[in-house]
Amino acid sequence: MRRLRGKIPELITAALERMARLLGRRTPEQAHLRTGRQGEQMAYYFLRRQGYTMVARNWRTQGRRGEIDLIGWDGEVLCFIEVKTRGSHGLAPAEAAVDRAKQRELRGMAALYLRRRNSHPRKPHPPSRFDVVSVYLAAGAEPEMELFKDAFSWRSMSGKRRPRF
Repeated sequence: MRRLRGKIPELITAALERMARLLGRRTPEQAHLRTGRQGEQMAYYFLRRQGYTMVARNWRTQGRRGEIDLIGWDGEVLCFIEVKTRGSHGLAPAEAAVDRAKQRELRGMAALYLRRRNSHPRKPHPPSRFDVVSVYLAAGAEPEMELFKDAFSWRSMSGKRRPRF
């Protein structure tokens, strides 16, 4: 019973999504978008089982391009999480898609999130990090997930320091 209790929200969400598809409430979406959405959903529950307390999904802000897939607490550390989903293991692992440009985008979005979260200028920001979850959804196989904690830092490859708020 204990093992099932942790899966109940996941099962309910999947059932509701299936009902919505059957009722025709969704517009058709491209296969890669459906795969990505499914991977993010699986990563969300995977991280909860790992002990994360999730606080946001697909966080966006007006006036800036991009989004943060998941935001959650791992103990006392606020984590900005990028999810990369693939249908199979290719030549490069899924996490390799988080290149310099993507890291720069995520740093900028995370800085905005922290700025908006703390409206008081003298209140310190919590410790934070960037995690990446790779999800593989190969047909006929069990989904595979791998978590990369602290996948990259606030410092870019050019040596810039963490932004001041």
